[in-house]
Amino acid sequence: MAFSYQILDQGAVHFVTFTVHQWVDVFTRDIYREKITESLRYCQIHKGLEVFSWVLMTNHCHLILRAKEENLSDIIRDFKKFTAKSLFSLIKENPLESRREWLSKMLSIENRIWFWEEGYHGEEIYSREFFAQKSNYIHLNPVRAGFVEKEEEYLWSSAADFYGIRKGKLELEVFG
Repeated sequence: MAFSYQILDQGAVHFVTFTVHQWVDVFTRDIYREKITESLRYCQIHKGLEVFSWVLMTNHCHLILRAKEENLSDIIRDFKKFTAKSLFSLIKENPLESRREWLSKMLSIENRIWFWEEGYHGEEIYSREFFAQKSNYIHLNPVRAGFVEKEEEYLWSSAADFYGIRKGKLELEVFG
C-alpha cells in the first residue's frame, strides 16, 4: 500500500522516510550504504538538494530535505529510481553477497525491480521546534535499534555533524 502523501510546497523543508520493499535489511554492507550517500551527494551537487538531517538504517532512511532549485518530488522520484536500479545491480554482481539469490527474489516482482516501497512518508517542517523534534527522532533511531549507545557514534547519520564531533558523509544545511 502506497503512502498518499504529496508535497504541496515543493520548496519547503520536509521530513521524509524511504523504506526498502518488505522491510528487507539491505543496508548491512558498506558498499550499499555508500551507494545511498553517493547518490544523495550527487543530488546535492547537481540537483540542488539540501540535506539538513539524515540517518540510514538497515532497511529505511529518514531525511530532512529541501529542493533549492528543482521540484522536490522529482528529485525524490529520480533518486529512488536510480538507487533501486544501481543497488539491485550491486547486489546481483557482488561476489561476497551471501544473500544474493534471496535479496533478488525479495526485491523484485515479475522480473521488475521493486527495491523501495511505493511512495514515501513525508511531513512539512513548519517550525524550529518541529525540526528539532524530527532531527532528534532521526538521530536516536540507531540508539533505539541497539546499534550504538550514543547517537553521535553512528557513522551513517548526521548526528556527529550536529554535535561538532566529526564531519559526516553529506554536506548539511543549517535550518532556519
